[in-house]
Amino acid sequence: MVETFSCSFIATELEARSGVQDVIAQLRTMGISDSRVDEVQIALTEAVNNVVEHAYAGMDIGDVRIRCNLHPDQLWISIGDGGAPFKDGKLPVATAHDLTVETDKLPEGGFGWLLIRELASDVQYKRDATGNNLSLCFEIKMRNAKPD
Repeated sequence: MVETFSCSFIATELEARSGVQDVIAQLRTMGISDSRVDEVQIALTEAVNNVVEHAYAGMDIGDVRIRCNLHPDQLWISIGDGGAPFKDGKLPVATAHDLTVETDKLPEGGFGWLLIRELASDVQYKRDATGNNLSLCFEIKMRNAKPD
């Protein structure tokens, strides 16, 4: 059985925060372990913030569409927007940074795609007539699942 829900919101920082919180609240009611929902929240927040900050940069405000499909052992989250495509139509490379440098030499950003790729088991991107569609897959264990 697949459980599905979706939502949409305007691509502003405030609306994005509220939209992600709504998705996470719904996921918490679906029996996914709390620790996994916390990880999903990190990846989802990074992805949605990228839409707000980059996809719609220099454009009129658009919307963000999120659809969640919970399968027995996987959660697929699709994030759609009508903003600018990724450069060359490809997802950014997730680059690890040297964290052994002095604190003032640490980069201020650039960790998002690394986090997303480490937390999700699969990351897919496509661009079509409706815009960008980023799909994130998370392996999950249900809170009430019995061990094998």
